[in-house]
Amino acid sequence: MAHHDHYYVPAQSKWPIIATIGMFVTVFGLGTWFNDLKAGHPDSHGPLIFFFGALCLAYMLFGWFGAVIRENKAGLYSAQMNRSFRWGMGWFIFSEVMFFLAFFGALFYVRVLAGPWLGGDGAKGVAHMLWPNFEFAWPLLHTPDPKLFPPPKDVIDPWHLPLINTLLLVSSSVTITIAHHALRKGHRGPLKLWLGLTILLGLSFLALQAYEYYEAYVHLGLTLGSGIYGATFFMLTGFHGAHVTLGTVILMVMFVRVLRGHFDANQHFGFEAASWYWHFVDVVWVGLFVFVYVL
Repeated sequence: MAHHDHYYVPAQSKWPIIATIGMFVTVFGLGTWFNDLKAGHPDSHGPLIFFFGALCLAYMLFGWFGAVIRENKAGLYSAQMNRSFRWGMGWFIFSEVMFFLAFFGALFYVRVLAGPWLGGDGAKGVAHMLWPNFEFAWPLLHTPDPKLFPPPKDVIDPWHLPLINTLLLVSSSVTITIAHHALRKGHRGPLKLWLGLTILLGLSFLALQAYEYYEAYVHLGLTLGSGIYGATFFMLTGFHGAHVTLGTVILMVMFVRVLRGHFDANQHFGFEAASWYWHFVDVVWVGLFVFVYVL
């Protein structure tokens, strides 16, 4: 007869309701913020609504994950529950992969299909009649309608800040792997050292990307409003930056848990899930560096 582990059923919880409210308020605030910017309303309440929603989400994450940690340390979870956590994290990362594939697909569509069509090439080159003087070339430094979408003066040089950021993230994948191996061997000192170094590399990446955005907006005129190149550039790199920020926060939480004596050589899925997520954002960045900055 097949054997099934006892499955822990948690008590009723307020956290899913708070998560729903927080996500709704956050998205509503972001939409209000963007719409007011487009309409030229500098006194928008969008940022305040967005910030309140973000606080709700932060409260939910702190409380919900804290409850999970307490339940796990109390020995309430079975092997079946641990497998459920692994499957859940795997599907979450898969959804993130599809999220970024959609944006990479948009970039491919613009560069290979829609852009050449507007320039008079390809099966739908008749679209050239919309802007007869437009010649397509990527990066798009000459937009079809410069008055509506002023093009950037130049693009980010991939062999300076982007290359440094690539080295930082690739190095962080190495350091988090060393930290993971140290945890599996029960070496707490090296675990703290290499995990702390991983966090430092993540923070360095974010600082350099913030400086890169400053250079793009102030000196290069590369903005979200500078045509399809600016839109795809900031959508891809911006969402990735948000994921690096989230990953860095997760690693900080793992670091605090390590300092408090959590995890051992056999029970450390929280740390393992954080390392999976960090490797994911590293791989995405390599794709961004190649297809957004270099090619």
